[in-house]
Amino acid sequence: MPADCISYHKTGYFSKLICNYLDNDKALKSFYHRFPIIENFDAQILEKGQWFPKDSRKVLVEVLQSQYEGIDTSEATLNNIKLLSQETSFTITTGHQLNLFTGPLYFLYKIIHTITLSRKLKQQHPTYDFVPIYWMATEDHDFEEINYFRFRGKKVQWNREAGGAVGELSTDGLDAVFELFATQLGGSQNAISLKSLFENAYLKHDTLATATRYIANELFKEYGLIIIDGNDTSLKSLFTPYVKYELLEQISHKKVTQQTEKLTTLGYPAQVHPREINLFYIIKGIRERIIKEGTIYSVNNTEIRFTESEILLELEKHPERFSPNALLRPLYQEVILPNLCYIGGGGELAYWFQLKDYFEAIDVPFPMLLLRNSALLRTEKQKQKTDRLGVSLPQLFLKQNELVNQKIRTVSNINIDFTEQRAFLKEQFKAMHLIAEETDASFIGAVNAQEVKQLKGLDHLESRLLRAQKRKLSDHVQRLVDLQNEMFPLQSLQERNTNFAEFYLEFGDTLIPSILDNLDPMNSEFTVITL
Repeated sequence: MPADCISYHKTGYFSKLICNYLDNDKALKSFYHRFPIIENFDAQILEKGQWFPKDSRKVLVEVLQSQYEGIDTSEATLNNIKLLSQETSFTITTGHQLNLFTGPLYFLYKIIHTITLSRKLKQQHPTYDFVPIYWMATEDHDFEEINYFRFRGKKVQWNREAGGAVGELSTDGLDAVFELFATQLGGSQNAISLKSLFENAYLKHDTLATATRYIANELFKEYGLIIIDGNDTSLKSLFTPYVKYELLEQISHKKVTQQTEKLTTLGYPAQVHPREINLFYIIKGIRERIIKEGTIYSVNNTEIRFTESEILLELEKHPERFSPNALLRPLYQEVILPNLCYIGGGGELAYWFQLKDYFEAIDVPFPMLLLRNSALLRTEKQKQKTDRLGVSLPQLFLKQNELVNQKIRTVSNINIDFTEQRAFLKEQFKAMHLIAEETDASFIGAVNAQEVKQLKGLDHLESRLLRAQKRKLSDHVQRLVDLQNEMFPLQSLQERNTNFAEFYLEFGDTLIPSILDNLDPMNSEFTVITL
């Protein structure tokens, strides 16, 4: 199962910010702590180890043991939970929303990356232990972003009313989604396994959080993955001092705004925009922003109001009711985990870049930031088609119209490039310009206009010839289009659209090990895996 690579730059799917970060652009140095190369983990281990409180380890282990009660857990995961009580153990973390049935493929790539990096670090630092963590975004409230997945080009969607934290949503109604999905899977052994995974997750668990934990655990438990739900009273108690500081001082708004201005001055867009208070108030069915108006703290879109003393008392009694937004969630993660590195997509890393000054201001170590592995999965049959059509790896990533035009020009027995004709025409008009200069200005204008007209005419003829050749070579064009559509659904990256179920149907339990074997945790290129 060989893998090929292409630079992120050449794919055309990654932002200038991320490409420049991967190039270790000096202009970005102030937006991160340590560049993600294996040699820099020594200092990161030392810094985090000295900072992370021993008492926090005790709370973390107790919470994880409680969250895993009643779950069919592997020895590898149970052992990793115990290891976290030791000062020589650290985490490698990724986070993701609770997408229905894992959502797009990159859900798998994120988690696999935490596993492979943990293994690599153990090889480099045998006296330490490194634990892969998947942080479930249970407190998010953007239900519309997670209530579907795509299977064979169609949406499989869960339609219902939703409010509050998505992790607490009841799984009622997913039986109808299961029935619809099951009819599309067929009756193979791998299809039966997928049906069982979906049914056991969503029809036998009460909430979206517990269902998602079940799926992730089933897929990755043998690798020692730990799945954590941050929506927990004990964990939030560890975060209480920072919540209090946010309520009283609002320093995050000032520091993140300053950092964001530095980023935008360099020409990069802001990924998120800070609010004066970057916290939500969360109770059953409600997750709304906390707003300070004068001396009163109000909960947006509700009648809930607090004075300063009242909200501090509420925090002391009910820390679970205070939920960090996208800007403070990274801080929460770094406070409760002995974490060294966060693995995320381009958008995630972009908002982490806005946070470094804030972390420094409150004296919390900033983690190393690693772009998650990206991959394109293709079958051996698709690879053979690619080879027969003479399509190179960089060409596969072109926009479809550009790909077709390039290939038609290559395979056509007629030269569709009129560059020589344009050069010849321009030479002819040079003589006309010399004549025109000896007459009046009106004739100069007429010559210029005629030159533009003639060159446009050549452009038009070239376009018509290209279209004619497309029709003549329509079979070749169609095979090319069909191939790219298979590997780039919706004219976008496969990993952002396709659900793992499509590949599991064909490859079954060998799918995840095959991906894991082909993804290098420190590789800074896009990987193409032939299964």
